[in-house]
Amino acid sequence: MLRWARERASLTRGALANKIKVETSRVAEWEETGDISVEEVDLLAKRTYTPRGFLYLSEPPEDRLPIRDFRTRNEYLERRPSPNLLETVYLMQRRQAWMREDLIENGAEPLSFVGSYSLNHSHVEVAGAMRETLRIAHGWAERERTWSHALRTLRDRLETAGVLIVANGIVNNSTNRRLDPDEFQGFALVDDYAPLIFVNNADFVAAKIFTMSHELAHVYIGEAGVSRFEELQPAQDDTELFCNRVAAEFLVPEGELRAFWRRAEMPLEERYQSIAHHFKVSSLVAARRALDSELITQDTFFDFYKNQKRQQEESRKPTSKGGSFWPNQRWRIGRRFAGAVVRATKEGRLTYREAWSLTGLKSRLFDQLAGKMDIPL
Repeated sequence: MLRWARERASLTRGALANKIKVETSRVAEWEETGDISVEEVDLLAKRTYTPRGFLYLSEPPEDRLPIRDFRTRNEYLERRPSPNLLETVYLMQRRQAWMREDLIENGAEPLSFVGSYSLNHSHVEVAGAMRETLRIAHGWAERERTWSHALRTLRDRLETAGVLIVANGIVNNSTNRRLDPDEFQGFALVDDYAPLIFVNNADFVAAKIFTMSHELAHVYIGEAGVSRFEELQPAQDDTELFCNRVAAEFLVPEGELRAFWRRAEMPLEERYQSIAHHFKVSSLVAARRALDSELITQDTFFDFYKNQKRQQEESRKPTSKGGSFWPNQRWRIGRRFAGAVVRATKEGRLTYREAWSLTGLKSRLFDQLAGKMDIPL
């Protein structure tokens, strides 16, 4: 059980020893003999993010995601989900459940677009419905100055439409627990009243735009699940493939792409970059859309794909670099959810302890929440 807890947290014996401030030989002794004090068990449980009671079981429990796993097969799928991913999904489920009850209590109506389409519909039709719901016109991305501005526009439109949006690169507010985009890029939790989209904020901005759109497609077809893909190579699953097609059409409509392609007389790589800037997607998405529209050959795409992935792996730097605390909370909590929690607390319908658990903010920080995030009460 002690070895299971360490491996579950992806720690070597040396790394765990460093976290607990003991010799590596001591960790080895624990795992080989079970000779460990109650105090050391408590510390080990804390450092491996393991519920203390689990360490006293006779066999390790099976860690399973509570939602469908649509991730592209890679080394992560050969192992159990990480504690960071599991805790993030569970926290979002608690937020969603509370928000659902709050909305129903306050007389809200179910959202008509949730689960309103299926895989039998055209991906173009679903993408058009998403634009209509978000009130986003064709060519909207061209008017956004940067990818970050486009991402904020999507977030704001989704919140206005009734979708809970969370973008975080760490577990809640634990800065030492980074969410790895190589494990997952996002997930969707489907609900008629409080659908929730989570985006891994440790990913690239352009990738986050695609992930947000992809997870919205999951909401439209009523299929919750966690996603991880090489941007345009999801798991060989009909649901995931369909959501990718919807997201691609939502961000880069084929008709607009063809018109842009005819006007852009430049070398291919420059053309991809120009498309990426115009539609606020990554150059890989731009190249893949060109392939889907039969504007380039498959060999041309894969040559570019391999080169781009090699460059990204050599220079990959997550976009989540800390920054100001309160602007981060707009992404980690969201104004709509934060406002609902603050109002319920002020009205006595929610205890402060429950509010702290839902938001990850305690005491003075929670008291500042409404003012810092400009939440009307």
